[in-house]
Amino acid sequence: MSHTTVERQAAEFGHVAHVPVHFDDLDAMGLLHNARYAVLLERALTPYWAERGVVFRGDVHAAPDVFHAVREFTITYQAPVTGVGTVAVHFWLEHFGTSSAQYAFEFRSVDGATVHARGTRSIVRLDPATLRPTAWTEVGRAIAATLLRPAPTSA
Repeated sequence: MSHTTVERQAAEFGHVAHVPVHFDDLDAMGLLHNARYAVLLERALTPYWAERGVVFRGDVHAAPDVFHAVREFTITYQAPVTGVGTVAVHFWLEHFGTSSAQYAFEFRSVDGATVHARGTRSIVRLDPATLRPTAWTEVGRAIAATLLRPAPTSA
C-alpha cells in the first residue's frame, strides 16, 4: 500500500473512493482486520450518496433511501492490506431493482496495481413503519443510475 502521493484512479464505471486505514483497523499482525472491510466499504459509499444529497441526519423520512438493510455481504480476500495508509475502494451497482440493489466492489492499492479483495453487498430498502421492502425513490434511482455497470455489448 502506498503511503506517498495519492493518485485518483479513474473508473470506467462506478466510483473509486480513497479511504484511510487507521491503526485501530489493523489486527495483531498489522493487517487490515477482515471485519473492517465492510466498515471501509460503508465509508466509501456514504460520502458518495451524501455528496448527491442523500444524507441521514436522524430522520428516515428526510432521506428514505438510506433506510435499508444489508441482505448479503460476500468477500474474497486476495492480498492483505498491510499497515496504515489509504486504500482505493472501487464500487458499482450490478443490479438496481424495485426495492433491492447489489453492489460489487474491489479494494485496491492506491496505484491500482494490487487487488486486495473483491465482493458484493446486497441491500433491500425498507419501509420504516412496517420494515417490509419498499420501492426506491426517484432521487435514489437517479443517483443509482450513475453507479450501474454498463451491460456488456455483443460484437
